[in-house]
Amino acid sequence: MTKFLLSVHVIAAILAIGPVAVAASMFPPAARRALATGPGDDSGHEGHGGHGPDPTGTLRLLHRICRVYAVVGVVVPVFGFATASQMGVLGSAWLIVSILLTALAALVLAALVLPAQSALLDGSAGAGRAARLGMVTGLFNLLWAAVTVLMIVRPGSTTGA
Repeated sequence: MTKFLLSVHVIAAILAIGPVAVAASMFPPAARRALATGPGDDSGHEGHGGHGPDPTGTLRLLHRICRVYAVVGVVVPVFGFATASQMGVLGSAWLIVSILLTALAALVLAALVLPAQSALLDGSAGAGRAARLGMVTGLFNLLWAAVTVLMIVRPGSTTGA
């Protein structure tokens, strides 16, 4: 049962957190490009030999990916807790730190990344907001990288890693 739970946990992390990390990272530069082209510029449409897809459409898609996969990502800690319980490591320091970093990453996503994306989408924020969003998104990704390292190294683990 432990191997099954761990497998689902790892697969869910890859399939749920990965897309959020990638889409969130793509959003700030796409927002800067969209702000540079200006509102209503849909070059690339109507056969004008354009320069690619509608920047606003790209932003909407990236934001939707972030929102949907953030919800799907709830599966990751659920199976993580189940796995940790099966393994008898719920009180381990590395796991507690991982849980705290995961909670912080979720907070950064919910309180900073997604609202900033929404503000850029509805036009209530400018280029400065896009730059700050890039920084906050980097923090989000750094938190997940730290959690991943802790999950692999697991200080005090019996795997010898």
